[in-house]
Amino acid sequence: MPRTTAPPLRRLPRLSAALLTGTLLLGGLAVAPAASGATAATTAVRVNQVGYLPDGPKRATVVTTATQALSWQLRNAAGTVVASGPTVPRGADAPSGQSVQVADFSSYQGTGTGYVLSVDGSGSVPFDIRADLYDALRSDAMAFFHHQRSGIAIDASLVGAAYARPAGHLGVSPNKGDVSVPCQATVCDYTQDVRGGWYDAGDHGKYVVNGGLSTWLVVNSFERAERAGKGAALGDSTLRVPERGNGVPDVLDEARWELDFLMRMQVPAGKPYAGMAFHKVHDAAWTGMPLRPDQDAQPRELHRPSTAATLNLAAAAAQCARVYRPYDSAYADRCLSAARRAWTAAQANPAMYAPSSDSTGGGAYEDARVTDEFYWAAAELYAATGESAYRDAVTSSSWHTSADAFSPYGFGWADTAALGRLVLATVPTGLPASDVARVRASVTAAADGYLSRMAAQGYAVPVPADGYFWGSNGEVANDAVVMAVAGELTGDARYRAGALETMDYLLGRNALGLSYVTGHGESAAQNQHHRFWAHQLDASLPHPPAGSLAGGPNSGLQDPIAAQRLASCAPAACYIDHIDSYSTNEVAVNWNAPLAWLAAYAAERASDDGGSGGEPPASACAVTYTVTNSWNTGFTANVTVENTGRTAVDGWQLTWAYPDGQRVTSAWNATVTQSGTAVGARNTDWNRTLAPGAKASFGVQGTHNGTNPAPDSFSLNAGACS
Repeated sequence: MPRTTAPPLRRLPRLSAALLTGTLLLGGLAVAPAASGATAATTAVRVNQVGYLPDGPKRATVVTTATQALSWQLRNAAGTVVASGPTVPRGADAPSGQSVQVADFSSYQGTGTGYVLSVDGSGSVPFDIRADLYDALRSDAMAFFHHQRSGIAIDASLVGAAYARPAGHLGVSPNKGDVSVPCQATVCDYTQDVRGGWYDAGDHGKYVVNGGLSTWLVVNSFERAERAGKGAALGDSTLRVPERGNGVPDVLDEARWELDFLMRMQVPAGKPYAGMAFHKVHDAAWTGMPLRPDQDAQPRELHRPSTAATLNLAAAAAQCARVYRPYDSAYADRCLSAARRAWTAAQANPAMYAPSSDSTGGGAYEDARVTDEFYWAAAELYAATGESAYRDAVTSSSWHTSADAFSPYGFGWADTAALGRLVLATVPTGLPASDVARVRASVTAAADGYLSRMAAQGYAVPVPADGYFWGSNGEVANDAVVMAVAGELTGDARYRAGALETMDYLLGRNALGLSYVTGHGESAAQNQHHRFWAHQLDASLPHPPAGSLAGGPNSGLQDPIAAQRLASCAPAACYIDHIDSYSTNEVAVNWNAPLAWLAAYAAERASDDGGSGGEPPASACAVTYTVTNSWNTGFTANVTVENTGRTAVDGWQLTWAYPDGQRVTSAWNATVTQSGTAVGARNTDWNRTLAPGAKASFGVQGTHNGTNPAPDSFSLNAGACS
């Protein structure tokens, strides 16, 4: 994937089927057309086609020219109306070019399959409401990386017969291979073993700048899960990787495949620019389609080192040194050594930029501003070592106090300052408390901006109207990562709701009524740009495997298919599910990485194992119970519960017993039930998550028999509170 702002063309076109045109009218509801290759949207009621979590937000967008509120009904699989209400007119939605209304059925928390939301005679596609909604996507989105592995046979026992293939680029004919790759002319006079790693996208290139970011996100997904006490869901033998059963979390096994490649891209000691990282390795010329990796006969070339690639290596390897140490201390030491050497080399060569002209056979990934990469790498090295030199590099960076670390477009491979902020906000370091507070405030401020943008749009998308560029779906998922971290830091469930609602957009609540994730949704993309997953070109080849995220709407129309079929499209509708539309429909590791992060986050439930529900885990806590008003036979009280533990509480129940027959008659900011003297208060959706140190308050009103003593003990999730 090239730079997300006005990227150059980098794929060979192959013309084929046309985009459907025109507008469908269903009962007065205007319906935008969908792209060729996916089922056209036949309903104006746009929902998350996979479904909704019982305790999460549940909203749908309705495409309609009506200006007055419409009635909505939620029916279960038996056709029974289980909830109803009015829509909220929103009018013109600029990014989609549509007039829309919003139906909010979040208050319904029943579970089941086959729900349909009907509005003014038009029904949505069927969807589920269940707690395990995202378990399959968590697995599928992470399996994408195993499918994309270079240098290893992809085994049918893990992926199925349709996706099995021989190892690519190991020097087995016709491959020239990656075990002894020469440099481009004038770059170096030796060869390098750069086998392994992930193919970046739909071709066979491997790029350090994209690989570094993607690896960081995959490993960070495990870090965040561990902080929340939910790391077991990504642990050993949970994913489809050949290393399962080795005592190491599977998500780290997958990331290690890329980490090993990144370290192989480091210039050896004794050579010019030792410690730097080669920018990329790929074919000398563009290959045609379809083409399985092991059948690629093009010569391979190493491209000149760059400062950006070197700092990506430094950041990802320093993160490795922290996270892998409990499982393999020797590997952690190797990662740290590589990170130190890369940092030193980047300092010595701070302005080696990859040229934008280097786009034959692979994307240029040019980046002439690397101060943000320096900040990110310094933050990771400081978090890994605590050493003053790296701390000084952090605090002296202009990015440490800049208001632009989180840009309006989130973060990406060319904009990495936000990653430094996320590290410093979540990993304990020796920074002053005031610094940490400011960094954390910058995360929540960015998340607030995304929430504000979502609230102003009919499809609740966190990107601005001009943010539909190459890889916009990755941008959406990256923004969700920031919102989820803000929720972790504050305990404010608004951020969790925002992160979950971005899933709705990716899975069908969008201008096209199309799920951008293969295999997930009634009407899902299935013809993404890829040389092996090329069923549209060769019926003997498979469609992309489930869990692959399309790049998404791109108003730049930067391939011939998009330019031909999508002229005059509204920004959020500039997408076509065609294999040759590489600027809207390619896959890439840096888009699937935040999807996998987000799917793992969304799949978490209250139980310790993250899998089967049940009661939330016990947590350290402190409770304040204050009677705010008392009269003859009644009272009101305010209850505040604080998480005094080290990990976040995701879903809570506070219990107590009244000592003198008090009865609760109503409550606010919690769901309160009583049986005899025993009282239980459960979180609402917006205050379900309590980060370490966070508090939640709620109120009760009740009756008493003349005396009203306060409860003398409380328990949070079955653990006694102080």
